[in-house]
Amino acid sequence: MPQKIPYWHVDAFSAQPFGGNQAAVMVLDEWLADDVLVAIGAENLFAETAFVVRDATGAADWELRWCTPTYEIALCGHATLASGHILLTRDAKGQALERVTFRTRKSGVLEVVRLGEGYELALPAIATVRDTADNQAEAIRLLGADPLDIARSELGYNIYLYENEAVVRGLSPDIRGLERLGTDQFIVTAPGARTDIVSRVFVPGGGVDEDSVTGSAHAVLTPYWAKRLGRDSFTAHQASQRGGDLTLRLDGDKAWLGGPCITVVEGAFYL
Repeated sequence: MPQKIPYWHVDAFSAQPFGGNQAAVMVLDEWLADDVLVAIGAENLFAETAFVVRDATGAADWELRWCTPTYEIALCGHATLASGHILLTRDAKGQALERVTFRTRKSGVLEVVRLGEGYELALPAIATVRDTADNQAEAIRLLGADPLDIARSELGYNIYLYENEAVVRGLSPDIRGLERLGTDQFIVTAPGARTDIVSRVFVPGGGVDEDSVTGSAHAVLTPYWAKRLGRDSFTAHQASQRGGDLTLRLDGDKAWLGGPCITVVEGAFYL
């Protein structure tokens, strides 16, 4: 008999279907083999599939892992928000649960809390250092426009600052060229027209040509823009085809990302 795994399809950072970023959330009784998790990610074909197992250590409520269609990643924001949305709803049983925690393998303990009609997610704030156009010459060529500022993290995040939202929206990168540079995130950003900041995120080396709404990228953008704006709270829009709005808040070493979620599919995955 096939194994029946509870399955949800969630649009994260969106209050309406067809917006935000899609994630699959799957609740397991115990961990499957690593290659099976990646194969499920490939089958789902979302940017990320989130897998959760009850945490027996007491460090958190659940263990959490994420897989793209090609490999397991160290951090994912939107699929964590989606997991919090499902578990706070699924486990409520008539109670108003307000908080759920996740123990991860490479990003510590993450937390999702209710915030009004949506949720707020705490991720590690990822610091960057200034980089030079010479070091990033190939990526800049492939992006198609010279940035005003460049920053990078050793964790594989690269920020390219442009003058305004129109420039960010108008970029048409060489995606296959960026793919050859590895699994880094290429984050283009600028001051926003409707929100404080705007961004687009390309991760073709990780199997995601352009991500819809990227939580981990905003864990990098939060401290970067907090310093530039001179304040710790601001609004953001990721200008992908689906698009998504976020609230961002820097609190010490944590970046808090806020937004709604909506469940669009509930069922079972047969393995």
